[in-house]
Amino acid sequence: MSALSDYLDEAEAVIARVRETQMERIARAAELCARLIAEDGLIHLFGSGHSRILVEETYPRYGSFPGFHPIVELSVTYHTQVVGANGQRQAMFIERQSGLAEQILRNFEFGPNDAMMIFSSGGENAIAVEMAQGAKRLGMPVISLTTSRDCTLARLADIALENGGIPGDALVHIDGLETPVAPGSTVGGAIVVNALKAAVAEHLVALGKPPIVLTSPVFVGAERSRELFDASYDDYRRRVRRL
Repeated sequence: MSALSDYLDEAEAVIARVRETQMERIARAAELCARLIAEDGLIHLFGSGHSRILVEETYPRYGSFPGFHPIVELSVTYHTQVVGANGQRQAMFIERQSGLAEQILRNFEFGPNDAMMIFSSGGENAIAVEMAQGAKRLGMPVISLTTSRDCTLARLADIALENGGIPGDALVHIDGLETPVAPGSTVGGAIVVNALKAAVAEHLVALGKPPIVLTSPVFVGAERSRELFDASYDDYRRRVRRL
C-alpha cells in the first residue's frame, strides 16, 4: 500500500461516516435553511482559517444559489501570505482572541428569518464560539459544522453537523515520518455543504420558489449561463441589500 492509496481509502471513510451519521441532521438543517430562504431570509456563513474554504464552497460557485450570505473576514482568513505581513501567525493569533466576533456582527442588520452557519474543524476558537453566542443573542438559530459534536461550538448550535473527519485532521501515517499528513476535514466539509445545498434546492422547488442557480455553460450554453449568473447575482444583491 502507498500513501496515495491510503489517503484515498481514508477519504472514502470520511465520506462513509458522513453518510452513516449525518443524513438526518443535514436533512433538518436543509429544511430550516429552505424555509428561511423562501421567506427572503439569509443563511449567514462564517469560518476562520482554512474553514473559510467551506464558506466559499457554499456560495458563490457553480451549482449554488442566493440565500446564503458569506461573511469572510480577511484578518482571520487571508492566506496569500504564510509569513510576513498578513501572515498565518497573525491570523491564528487573532482568531483566538475574544471580542472580534461581536465587532463583526455589529456591521450587519440581521432579520427575523435569518440563521447563522459556522464552520470550524476544532470548534473551540474564540471567534467561532463567540460568533455562535452573538448570533443566538440576536435570535438566530445556529448551525455548526465541526469534526466532533464534543466541542463548545457544537454544544451551542441548534443543529450540530459533523464533517466525518478525525481529531487532529491528518489521515495518513508514513513509516519514518513522525507526524501524519493529508487532512480530511475539508473533504467531509465539502460533502456536507453540497449535500445540504442539494436538499435545500429540492425543498425550495417543492415550496414553489426554485432557486436561481449559478450554472455552467456545459449544461445550458454560454448565453443562458450568463443570464443565470446575472439573475443569481441580482437576486443575491436584493436579498443582502438590507445588511
